[in-house]
Amino acid sequence: MNQQYEVVIIGAGPAGLTAALELQDAGIRNVAVLESDGIVGGISRTVQHHGNRIDIGGHRFFSKSDWVMQWWNKLLPAAADTSAEPRSFQYQGQTRDSLPVPATADPASDDVMLLRSRLSRIYYGRQFFDYPLKLNVETLLKLGVKRTFLFGISYMAAHLRPIKPEQSLEDFLVNRFGRRLYLQFFKEYTEKVWGVPCSQISAEWGAQRIKSLSIAKALLHAARKALGGKGGKAEQTSLIESFLYPKFGPGQMWEVAARRFVQQGGTLLMNHKAVALDINGDEVRSVTAQHAGGTVSLGAKNVVSTMPIKDLVEASAPSWPPHIVDIARNLQYRDFITVGLLYKGADVKADLKDNWIYIQEPGVSVGRVQVFNNWSPFMVADPSTVWLGLEFFCRETDALWKMSDAEMTQLALEEMQAIGLANTTAALDSVVIRVPKAYPGYFGDAYGRFDELQQALSGVRNLFPVGRNGMHRYNNQDHSMLTAKKAVELIAAGDSDKSGIWSINVDDEYHEERK
Repeated sequence: MNQQYEVVIIGAGPAGLTAALELQDAGIRNVAVLESDGIVGGISRTVQHHGNRIDIGGHRFFSKSDWVMQWWNKLLPAAADTSAEPRSFQYQGQTRDSLPVPATADPASDDVMLLRSRLSRIYYGRQFFDYPLKLNVETLLKLGVKRTFLFGISYMAAHLRPIKPEQSLEDFLVNRFGRRLYLQFFKEYTEKVWGVPCSQISAEWGAQRIKSLSIAKALLHAARKALGGKGGKAEQTSLIESFLYPKFGPGQMWEVAARRFVQQGGTLLMNHKAVALDINGDEVRSVTAQHAGGTVSLGAKNVVSTMPIKDLVEASAPSWPPHIVDIARNLQYRDFITVGLLYKGADVKADLKDNWIYIQEPGVSVGRVQVFNNWSPFMVADPSTVWLGLEFFCRETDALWKMSDAEMTQLALEEMQAIGLANTTAALDSVVIRVPKAYPGYFGDAYGRFDELQQALSGVRNLFPVGRNGMHRYNNQDHSMLTAKKAVELIAAGDSDKSGIWSINVDDEYHEERK
């Protein structure tokens, strides 16, 4: 055993690095972070390619947690002058004319957050529809009077006779939007993301991600904006119209966090993959990591794990009963491919002001398109070009995942032209980025038994699973940070009760889930 640590953290993503800095703030300095990759940030990292930057999946820096907003601001303060169009900032259910954190930083500085305007749309039938749907003349004209009327009847029918109990994601979405609207604007994209019918996905996914959003709330918010100018309260994260964003992409936040951790005496071991955990009874004794030079064993009084639960249990398989190992091995995930395409400005559809676009067009594999220029102008080296990220969802066993980079790029170029977002199959530059286990799956027999696995993990007193993959929950980065914060509080207090971590709810109430 080479070194003994108070805490070993597996993973240098948002949860892992939040835990690292919070431990130092709590006076626990003997901390090591293991990162299997050569870059920090997890799926919140920023990838650089020939001077252009890619945000893996798109990350808005907005939270209903004051603590998260202030934590971010300490590392990357908000710029006093921003390039976003002036508009109100929806926060904590209130409309504000100023940021919930002081905007004092010099916008010319590199280490700042910019206030950005949010625009996301659905692309269907070669037309753009605002997401969430807005109650305006443009939307009604695109849908047509007949279709709008049928959507309304379908919504009322679902409202008056909801499906009970809600067992699947299809039930969840139909109850909130009506069957016709679900079929037109939700089914195609959702099944593209998850690779299984909505009828086979647990309703829990909807309860975690969009539990209180409905067409009624979306239309009410739009109506308030139309009548009052500011839209009243934006109770749903999906309805916010402005957000903070690091000048050079989300990875900048975690690069700053990693530097601060090391400067304060922390040990950050890059390209070190955790491959084994020595668990004796109800206690983790050590973590073994593999690196280019061999392996290293780190003794640990406590372990904070953000690695996929499937891999965590596999790395400590002899310590678990066979049925627990079986559940973990059969958990399902969706993997993720981003194809970055750099176009001449004239070669893409005009007026792409979106941060991202949901692709509802049938017959293509692409699910979403990011426009990185609109996240931050500093994401693209040449402002006369348009830097796009086409997102594909699959499994590592799928033919899509096994395509060569050249084949994947050609597919992306052809699909951009096929759906009319580009007028050419020629790009100035391209890159393919594969992200395994990007989305924990809320389906399958193993997921139906997840409570057994959770209970077994909680029985190891000094093991604290946190974050998206660490908990097999489709968390955003702020939720992942809150789980890390709670784990640190437990470690500092010598408490092994993990229920507080698992009770942190994703989306609205965090600690106070409404029943």
